[in-house]
Amino acid sequence: MSAWTRRQFAAGAGGGLLLAGCATGAVAPPAGPLPKLYYLGQAKLFSLDVESGEVVTLVDQSPADGSRPTGINDGIAIHPATGQIFWTNMGRPAERDGYIMRCEKDGSGVATVVPPGGTFTPKQLKLDAPGGKLYWADREGMAIQRCNIDGSNIETLFVSGSPTVDVDDHSRWCVGMALDPARGHIYWTQKGGDNAGQGVIRRMDMKMPAGSTPTNRRDMVTLFSRLPEPIDLDLDLATRTLYWTDRGDNTVSRAPLDPPAGFNPATRLDRQILVRGLNEAIGVTLDLPRQRMAYTSLGGDVGVSAIDGAGARILSTNAGMLTGASWG
Repeated sequence: MSAWTRRQFAAGAGGGLLLAGCATGAVAPPAGPLPKLYYLGQAKLFSLDVESGEVVTLVDQSPADGSRPTGINDGIAIHPATGQIFWTNMGRPAERDGYIMRCEKDGSGVATVVPPGGTFTPKQLKLDAPGGKLYWADREGMAIQRCNIDGSNIETLFVSGSPTVDVDDHSRWCVGMALDPARGHIYWTQKGGDNAGQGVIRRMDMKMPAGSTPTNRRDMVTLFSRLPEPIDLDLDLATRTLYWTDRGDNTVSRAPLDPPAGFNPATRLDRQILVRGLNEAIGVTLDLPRQRMAYTSLGGDVGVSAIDGAGARILSTNAGMLTGASWG
């Protein structure tokens, strides 16, 4: 991510928020406290009250001497039962020193889950609470990995290349991650070069098929190819819809999870762009009960809209480098 200033930032989306379905007789959202939005800065963990606009820094691991952190936080996941927050730190891109952290929902009890070197450059993170697993995409490690929630038993499920031999081939970089535990599926992105049209979105099973290895997944399906530069993912499993950010054209998009038989991933026409003009789009997260989504950018913006992109507006800006986001 050292090249995050490689292009001139686009203007942020504006306008007032209007949740999808509010004027169409849709089912009312659940009662009770509204979820907050949790998102990551380079060395910080933030919470944001979307209704009031209040931003709170829960964790700040910036160097005490004021120097720039050596690693970058990226992926975030929240345990639905305990409220504990897990996040990845990519470490230094050229070294295998990535790690995963955890804290309580108020930012206390910061602890290491996967120590530095347990993974190379961990990116988006997802949590399968019933299965007791954390899943993440490893960029320079060119892999999809998982471990137990306590950090034990790290497994490599997919390998797209060699961190040494293929170091300059960004089409092998695994970045975004999403899960469908009920169907036993993992979704991920391989972003490709900067706006290079090499990006892909793929799916495979959580369970390794007989006869397969991490370098030879016989169950792998490419859903999209030739995308500008896909980054983070989220899923609406009720409607079987895939959502993602793209840092190449600075958008949030969606498309069906289940394309028709015989489809060509390079020529699919069912991608719907929902939000445009983001400042180096990275994180995306869905609040399905309230039919809204939020997104973040390396340009320091946090945005929110209805799940169909309506009423897109920027809630916070100039917050430094921002990455992953999750409702909780």
